[in-house]
Amino acid sequence: MRTPSRRRRMLGVPLLVTALLASACGDGGGDDGGAADPSATSATAPATPETSQSSGGRVTIPTSAFADLPPELRKTEAQPMEVTDALPELCDQEFRSGGRSVTASAAMTSAYKKPTDPPENVPFGTLHQTVFAFEGTGAADYLRRVRGAMESCRSFQESGGTVTVRSEPMARTGDEALLVTVTRPATGLDGSPAEGQATSQIIVIRVADAVTVVHDQGWEGTSNDPGLSDDIAAAAVRGLDSWQR
Repeated sequence: MRTPSRRRRMLGVPLLVTALLASACGDGGGDDGGAADPSATSATAPATPETSQSSGGRVTIPTSAFADLPPELRKTEAQPMEVTDALPELCDQEFRSGGRSVTASAAMTSAYKKPTDPPENVPFGTLHQTVFAFEGTGAADYLRRVRGAMESCRSFQESGGTVTVRSEPMARTGDEALLVTVTRPATGLDGSPAEGQATSQIIVIRVADAVTVVHDQGWEGTSNDPGLSDDIAAAAVRGLDSWQR
């Protein structure tokens, strides 16, 4: 299988572009309210996020609500990004909140490595993580809608061929969780077709009244490592637990 070498570029090349933290205009799927805590903004991209008033009062999402990977997996520190850019799209806008009962939303991006990777290697993959806060039954309703959408989205076409989608529940992960595996034809660095396939995964977890969507992608079009999904999910649950419990 012809895939790009993960050692082809050193870390002197900029790894990530820092974007502004998502604000109350939300994820593009409706009238999402709220924003992340101001402490979640980076020093190089200051922002003044808005907050929302729900029936329970002011809602903010702290940086501690996001996944904090263990040191052996952490390649870069998380940085804010727009929710609209963080959420994956498959057959449609399945992971948008639609503004239903949302009181806050925010997103962060980071790069990770494998425990045995030499320090000079480029990252193994990237995580785009979105956190939604809901009121009422909004969090459970969101998981139900996503599960239904995945049942209807088993495959779709994109340039290069057919993309297949497989979803399954994740046991003992938060209050409820879903793992979505996306398999598409492999491409080279220039986007041209390559031999084989590339996978990415989407982890959706509910803890109390919050939901996180973690999009795990291999570096520059390569495959992620499904063997790390439990570690990534555990880090995401720890973040939500620290905020919601």
